[in-house]
Amino acid sequence: MIEIDKKSFTSTLTRAFAANGMSSLLSLEKNEKFYALTVRMLEENEKYNLTAITEPSKIILNHYVDCATLAAKLKKGATVIDVGCGAGFPTLPLAIVRPDLKITAMDSTAKRVNYVAETAKLLGLDNVTAITMRAEDGGKSPEYREKFDYATARAVAEMRTLAELALPFVKVGGQMVAMKGKNAEFELSAAKKAIATLGGRNTVCDMITLKGDGETLTHPLIIIDKKEKTPTAYPRPFAQISKKPL
Repeated sequence: MIEIDKKSFTSTLTRAFAANGMSSLLSLEKNEKFYALTVRMLEENEKYNLTAITEPSKIILNHYVDCATLAAKLKKGATVIDVGCGAGFPTLPLAIVRPDLKITAMDSTAKRVNYVAETAKLLGLDNVTAITMRAEDGGKSPEYREKFDYATARAVAEMRTLAELALPFVKVGGQMVAMKGKNAEFELSAAKKAIATLGGRNTVCDMITLKGDGETLTHPLIIIDKKEKTPTAYPRPFAQISKKPL
């Protein structure tokens, strides 16, 4: 059993959300869920290789506050697919702070999906569904293709590849929201053709700066409007996507 001082954790959590103007996203119940998520993640980390970040204060800033920044970008009651959900980011923090959202967490690795599903059940997150499926298969499936208001992705792939994997899930009028690293602007420049081909327009790159206990986290957040249906030829098999990006 991982031991984390609950009082200290909750204090750090509330300070971090307050420092970034997100206090309204928390409540006593949500604080408990973030604490339970942290204990669960650290207990299961060795088995699932979930995160390299194991210090609670850093988990709070780098995972929870970071993922919670999406809360202000998504309309009430929206349907969201998290493409390549991995260890459950942004799925789990977003589901905690926005229980009105209906989130589908998709990943090709069954053990990660099982972890996300079991964790969501443990935390009482009835707004999360986790499925094992490759994104390029899901994007072709009538059950998932162009069925979501938003597709989110965090540290999944470079933009040309990511656009082909994620945009097919988004309804016309919806958005793809990608949490990216320092090479985002270069990747965006290279991905203009891919984004347009897949029905995307009006790409915005916002620089997000977050403050925690003695540290600052900065990274780009890319938002792409879905203005046209994705042509039926996309997404292609992953081997083709990798070998010949759009």
